[in-house]
Amino acid sequence: MKPRLSPITRKRISRFVRIRTAFGALVVLLALYTLSLGAELIANSRPLVLKFGGNLYFPVARFYPEDTFLQNGRKTRPDYKKLAKHPVFAQNPDNWMVFAPVPFGPFETVDPASIELADQVTVSFEQERNVGWVNVLPDFTIVRDRAAAPFFEGKRPDGTVFTDRYPLPEELKDAVEKRFANQAAPGISREIRSASGEKVVVSLSTYRPRPAPPRTVRLTMEDPEAGGGPQTVAFDRDLSVIADPAGLWARLDERTRGLVLERVEARMRGYAAPLRFMHGGDTFVASFARQEVRFPFPPTKGHPMGIDGAGRDVFARVLYGMRTSFTFGILLVLVSMALGTMAGAVQGYYGARIDITGQRLIEIWSALPFLYVMIFLGSVYGRSFGLLLVVYAVFNWIGISYYMRGEFLRLRKQPFVEAARCLGLPDRKIIFRHILPNALVPVITFFPFSLVGAIGALAALDYLGFGLPPPTPSWGELLSQAQQYRWAWWLILYPSLALFTVMLLGVFVGEGIRNAFDPKQYSRLR
Repeated sequence: MKPRLSPITRKRISRFVRIRTAFGALVVLLALYTLSLGAELIANSRPLVLKFGGNLYFPVARFYPEDTFLQNGRKTRPDYKKLAKHPVFAQNPDNWMVFAPVPFGPFETVDPASIELADQVTVSFEQERNVGWVNVLPDFTIVRDRAAAPFFEGKRPDGTVFTDRYPLPEELKDAVEKRFANQAAPGISREIRSASGEKVVVSLSTYRPRPAPPRTVRLTMEDPEAGGGPQTVAFDRDLSVIADPAGLWARLDERTRGLVLERVEARMRGYAAPLRFMHGGDTFVASFARQEVRFPFPPTKGHPMGIDGAGRDVFARVLYGMRTSFTFGILLVLVSMALGTMAGAVQGYYGARIDITGQRLIEIWSALPFLYVMIFLGSVYGRSFGLLLVVYAVFNWIGISYYMRGEFLRLRKQPFVEAARCLGLPDRKIIFRHILPNALVPVITFFPFSLVGAIGALAALDYLGFGLPPPTPSWGELLSQAQQYRWAWWLILYPSLALFTVMLLGVFVGEGIRNAFDPKQYSRLR
């Protein structure tokens, strides 16, 4: 017998369907949850179907020990990817396997050898910032220097007059004269230009008087325009240049090229130390990098969302984490709504002392710290899906009980309730068959928002380490890894995007239901 819907309910459903954003969000949410329920058919390390010895096997739905295929007496689950390469399996052309579109499960560690890497070495050339100093006499004749050649056209400046190449402003000259006069002077740093227009930063350190005046004063020089971003050149295995965006390789001399190619060849085989060399009067440091498999690993062929810190496929973890989040949220909201509805119904229907006593007990219960209780019970009984669901549910029902209490207080004096009492119906039937169907508006309108809150709470608890036990797939656990590996942008982007999308769709559905149930849909506030 089909359930009969009242005209008001049909009108509310019709209103909700007409709200395209909300109805579309509901369809997408249901599609995502349905997709996650069939996650084994999308991402799995076990074959969907396998043919061996003329027989069909379905490892995705049934457990088969290794002895079934290799006759080695082992009763553990076989590694089907290794089994596909085993001579017993591979030598018979009638044997075959069909894997899921993503042949990786949420708990499987990816074999580093299976990841395709670019067979190339990238050389990063970074210019060192030139820093040197000279000691000058009162007439600014240079008597000693250290690493100052780059500032004097690559030549040592001993015996030359500093001001002939770098005219000093009066402020710097006065600072030098104070030091020769053995007078206290603060540190000073100024950018000046040479006679040919080159910029340099000249600095003097803080000076304190001494027993005798100094014979020389030290001027520190620094090139403000040196450095910048590194310039890269990529080489393939044949030592041929495959990328040189800045054209640096063509400007290097033959000797420097030979030294760089020696290090590139060494890096192809193993480790190569950085190379320091001079070019155009400037010092460069060349570092040699080759892509290696280190977890977490960025998105690559076969792993569109990358690999996490434990070597597991992020797409599989996100997909299975979606099922975990949806299932936890739905179960939590159903249990919380049931507990809150029963508590609010009893309080609102009977009122008086039962209502007052129940309210005081609820206030006491709501004062208990949920997180501390969760930590304590988790340390005693261990973290699990069931424990988290129960503990969260016994704290999450309080809010809905207030709304249900108000609905029952409003409806218990209605004529249809009084008529039911006059007919002698028991309280149980009056509550559940007469009042409750008319008091479900808060439950229905708050359901999507409660679901979104439950999914967000699970992600937060997993992020803090108080949620589901590892290695359960979870969005919060991936975000926790992202905090540890802050350079791994894929661990931040994809779980955050999944969480944001689901929560946004849930809010759209909740807003649509609220508008559909609004009895004053076309009213305006003036």
